[in-house]
Amino acid sequence: MSLPSDFFGRIVFILQNYGPSFLKGAGKTMAIAIVGTLIGCIIGFAVGIIQTIPVQKSDNPVKRYLLKLVKFILNIYVEVFRGTPMMVQAMFIFYGSSVLFGINMSIVFAAYFIVSINTGAYMAETVRGGILSIDPGQTEGAKAIGMTHFQTMVNVIMPQALRNIMPQIGNNLIINIKDTCVLSVIGVVELFYATKGVAGAYYTYFEAFGITMIIYFILTFTCSRILRHWEKKMDGPDSYDLATTDTLAYTSGMVKFPDPKEKEDK
Repeated sequence: MSLPSDFFGRIVFILQNYGPSFLKGAGKTMAIAIVGTLIGCIIGFAVGIIQTIPVQKSDNPVKRYLLKLVKFILNIYVEVFRGTPMMVQAMFIFYGSSVLFGINMSIVFAAYFIVSINTGAYMAETVRGGILSIDPGQTEGAKAIGMTHFQTMVNVIMPQALRNIMPQIGNNLIINIKDTCVLSVIGVVELFYATKGVAGAYYTYFEAFGITMIIYFILTFTCSRILRHWEKKMDGPDSYDLATTDTLAYTSGMVKFPDPKEKEDK
């Protein structure tokens, strides 16, 4: 079957013949982005909580220096993965793991691993900022009733910090959907890689990548709307009544104190 000469005819031709390739690539892209973001969030929460553990002079010297060493290593991890492109990380990890350690990663495992640790580095700073944004008095109050740092984080700080960092979690997901295209350098058959194959078959680069651009937009826009709806659910209703049985809460506007001037007139 010959390629149509008009633009929209070529678009229809590509979709009819290579539609499954686009769908398969989009599915792989979403799988890597979602799983990588979820694992990255777990890594980020763990690193962020460790980075906010206070170091006091009264602590055991071994514990104090060990904690400083762990924080130093985690800071190196965060700075390296935030300061280098994911494409370079993909090449270094996928090929370097074989050369340096003799580990032959599968392409699929490498894709999930690279996106996860890259996202974890960004999320670590996001979580740390979210934790520090909470009023320190709440941490002091939790410690005053005997909570450990871990209990304070889980039960008091993180539920509040989570709402503050939800937009950044959504932003990381959208970034990962787009940035999975760099994994094509190690042979991951995601949306961008599939599009290159389709475009090269008939040299229809403009039409093929036009379709891909629309698919990327649909994926990111849909995820953005879903996450925005989730944020509103976490906020609760816009208007609410304060439920209380304490009559003192209703004294405002109900009790009128006598005016001294009125007493003098009488």
